[in-house]
Amino acid sequence: MHHILFFEYGINVKEQTVLSNRKAYLDENYIYFIMSIKNNKSIHIEQAALASYLYEHSDNNFAYPIRNRQGQWFTTHNDNHLMVIRANFQFKQQTMSHGRNLATFHQIGSLYTFEPQTISSYGQWKSLWIKKLTALETEVERKVNEENDSNHLLIMDILPYIIGICENAIQYIAESETDLRFNKVDQGSITFYRYNKQLDESFIWFYDLTYDHPTRDIAEYIRYQYLLDHHGDIMKIVSFLNNYQQIRSLSIFSWRQLYGRLIYPAHFFDCIEEILFNKGNGDTHELEKLVYLQTSYEEKLNGLFGKIDISREALEIPKLTWL
Repeated sequence: MHHILFFEYGINVKEQTVLSNRKAYLDENYIYFIMSIKNNKSIHIEQAALASYLYEHSDNNFAYPIRNRQGQWFTTHNDNHLMVIRANFQFKQQTMSHGRNLATFHQIGSLYTFEPQTISSYGQWKSLWIKKLTALETEVERKVNEENDSNHLLIMDILPYIIGICENAIQYIAESETDLRFNKVDQGSITFYRYNKQLDESFIWFYDLTYDHPTRDIAEYIRYQYLLDHHGDIMKIVSFLNNYQQIRSLSIFSWRQLYGRLIYPAHFFDCIEEILFNKGNGDTHELEKLVYLQTSYEEKLNGLFGKIDISREALEIPKLTWL
């Protein structure tokens, strides 16, 4: 790969090593990674633009694509389409709390002036969730009829629950969209597809980025904490939210978006898609674990507003009655 970097990008590699479980190439100034792209070129181009913007305006260390000598994002080699990813040598140690760091990230991301056309989910949760649920039902039915695999039968067993709670989330978001109690914090921002503390990592990979309402990341952080340990560390979540609001105070509309996204069973969708499309090994162990944790998850979600000292009744924020 050295010759690709030299002839196509003008990069003279001094050393090769392994970082973040990837082959890395070093010159005097940067670290480079070479990534094979099989599809979704338009998605990666938009993500590259987001990462380049954040690299210029943020203290975090983003691993972002660079163009080749012809000004193109992709370089063809042996029928493969490659992207070269660049990052800084030194990881800047964060001195801010996690909540303040994410709020700062959203503050910077909200100033990005071009909403992406392909990867943006801003204002589209309801329609996207409907499409995702329809696709899941169709695929599960097809898999069961064609393969009759025990893994797929397990999915069929829990599918009615997934459908029910997903419909609840869709209805909640639909009703929340009529709430006009929003402010500047509710504008679109650069976010993560699934936020799982990437801001604490040595490199933030460009392909983790998307564009959405900022509560997407807040909800996924809380979801991760809820599922990480079924006993839960609620004070960690309270501290995270308080620190976040020191920089970006959430509107009532934001609280409703946050709650609606936590109702939506994104963790089940991610896991089931791994099984159905065999991205992993098709094992249902993780799915069984999520089923086991779901009762605890619902209990913590039911007590969310009380734990963070938000008067849901006074602010007229509805919640699901069956939680």
